[in-house]
Amino acid sequence: MSELKDAFWARMDDVRGAMLAIDDQDRFVAMSPQVDDDHPGFVWFITAEGTDLAKGVAAGPKAARLVVADGGAGLYADVRGTLQLSTNEDALDELWSFVSDAWFDGGQSDPDVRLLRFEPVQGEVSATPTSGIKFFYEIAKAHLTDETPEGGEQGQVTF
Repeated sequence: MSELKDAFWARMDDVRGAMLAIDDQDRFVAMSPQVDDDHPGFVWFITAEGTDLAKGVAAGPKAARLVVADGGAGLYADVRGTLQLSTNEDALDELWSFVSDAWFDGGQSDPDVRLLRFEPVQGEVSATPTSGIKFFYEIAKAHLTDETPEGGEQGQVTF
């Protein structure tokens, strides 16, 4: 399953949206996940002071769940892990973008900026073909050969 874990990390670069929840809040929030090669093993989120997620981890790390369903990236996952606030300025510098800047009047130095770090522990991951052409090729090949189309890999991953 290490290939599936590697596919998860490689494809997270292309994921633009995911749902994130703290276990005891039982409410998923749409967020923009980011990964950073300089800080591997984590999924990062930029949010604001006062959001449910920021308030939920203000007192310390909490069990959380990340759900990804991104056909363009060919990644579907339901991952459990730990969410916490981070004061890692280097990571914030790497992750900050013009998209992040649009949410905060003071830019990256806005006092309301909060960096969240999600550390995956385990989950169900599915990595599917990312190209529409590849998908249609597999369907056409299946009709011509009576073989099942290649749908990618799925399984339990321990991070």
